[in-house]
Amino acid sequence: MAASVRLLTRRVVRLCQRRFNVTCVSGPGQQSCRGFSDAAGDRSTHFGFETVPEEEKAKRVYKVFENVAQKYDIMNDAMSFGIHRLWKDALLHIMHPQPGARLLDVAGGTGDIAFRFMDYIHSQQEKQERLRVQSMQTPSWQDISDKYSTEDEGGPQESTAVICDINKEMLKVGKQKAESMGVSAGLSWVVGDAEELPFDDDQFDIYTIAFGIRNVTHIDQALQEALRVLKPGGRFMCLEFSKVTNPVLARLYDAYSFQIIPALGEVIAGDWKSYQYLVESIRKFPDQEEFKGMIEDAGFYRVQYYNLTGGVVALHSGFKL
Repeated sequence: MAASVRLLTRRVVRLCQRRFNVTCVSGPGQQSCRGFSDAAGDRSTHFGFETVPEEEKAKRVYKVFENVAQKYDIMNDAMSFGIHRLWKDALLHIMHPQPGARLLDVAGGTGDIAFRFMDYIHSQQEKQERLRVQSMQTPSWQDISDKYSTEDEGGPQESTAVICDINKEMLKVGKQKAESMGVSAGLSWVVGDAEELPFDDDQFDIYTIAFGIRNVTHIDQALQEALRVLKPGGRFMCLEFSKVTNPVLARLYDAYSFQIIPALGEVIAGDWKSYQYLVESIRKFPDQEEFKGMIEDAGFYRVQYYNLTGGVVALHSGFKL
């Protein structure tokens, strides 16, 4: 209930901020302020290379992912020759989560990051158990006492992963994947907007968003929401297409992106336009340094990035202090 009230309050505040600007004029012995409307319909943004009203972008992006949801994972393999799996593995390797960590994966529809997170946690738990067993070969009385104390307390806190996506079709595909894999423990699926997350403050240890933030209308607002829901000491991690650093690779990448990827979309998913948009949206997204600055402006510290595959993809990371 408290979360719902806070969410409603934030929406009202943001609506007021978007619809009204206030101009104050100071004069000798007086100050006057004027408010004037700045309706959302008067502002525009990009949808790929096309300029559209802000309120229209969210609807069109929703339609794109609604259309491609069933073929999304297949297209990821086809477009990247399977390399997207290595990028996501690199995300988890750098994240290095420990048992008990709580993850929020935004725009995580089909569950790729969440599944990897839970697998990584399980491998860490097994590793810790092996080390514990080895150390217990000749246990001291203190070791035995600690073991029973831990059992009485119910053991360590379980890790959880919350997959949050604005698109119900993407979440539906993710749930189907989880069921087919026999994975359910520790996972929850939530319909939510990256710009207005339906969670209380200071809830998560790690926030991830993979190949999703460039589709958000107000990226700065999504970053502020990420900061809000992270616990102090929590980590923000964003995996996103970026600017290729090698000129030769950049030319090859552009040719492949604009000539091959939409064609693959037509053949595999029956949708040329959606993948044309996805290619164009990559070119409209800020480069590595500019996006790093945006993350810092949102309030994160120790922000850095890692270029993967020559900058085709960049992994940005920052901490909430």
